[in-house]
Amino acid sequence: MSSRRTYNASGSLRTLAVGSWECGVGSWELTAIPGRVKAARYNTKMQEIIRQLLSELGENPSREGLLDTPKRVENSLRFLTSGYQADVDAVLNDALFSVDYNEMVIVKDIDFYSMCEHHLLPFFGKCHVAYIPDGRVVGLSKIPRVVEIFARRLQVQERLTNQIAATILEKVKPIGVGVVLEARHLCMSMRGVEKQNSVAVTSAMLGTFRSDARTRSEFLELLRRPSQG
Repeated sequence: MSSRRTYNASGSLRTLAVGSWECGVGSWELTAIPGRVKAARYNTKMQEIIRQLLSELGENPSREGLLDTPKRVENSLRFLTSGYQADVDAVLNDALFSVDYNEMVIVKDIDFYSMCEHHLLPFFGKCHVAYIPDGRVVGLSKIPRVVEIFARRLQVQERLTNQIAATILEKVKPIGVGVVLEARHLCMSMRGVEKQNSVAVTSAMLGTFRSDARTRSEFLELLRRPSQG
């Protein structure tokens, strides 16, 4: 093992083999860096696991550039999977309004980012949502919020598409719902088949969008039209 100048918990300088001390819920290490003392604290189980992962990849998690990586990766993963803690009812319940309107409502080109559950790599693209009200509508901004709640989870595109459609059908209770997702998957672009220009398209048609071919065709035709603005 290599030696390194380190500071112990009391702040005194000594030389010892590179390592870490167990400390409550995690471990911590103080590493002497020219001109300052840098502390790497691993206060959660996830951070310690990420540190071990870096070691398994052949890296030195104690070097300067990686000292805060476990904390950064945990924060990133917590954000990218924040949909698990989101409450659909809290988003939608105050945004349902009685309106005498029974034509199609479309919110298209909703940007989304999600994580493939197979490789933990991102997939991202556009989501298009349509529904036909049955006496009430939902605030337009809430549809992207629903997309966000389910996208910010470990996903496969097919399930994500179905969850968005099923949630709008259950909560808004329209005559029908149509959802189309178009996405690029980094697990296909940067590994595996390495097809950088491929796009996956999925759809979910419920209610009148499934039973009435004219409604379905109208929705798909409107998606082909260029967006304005």
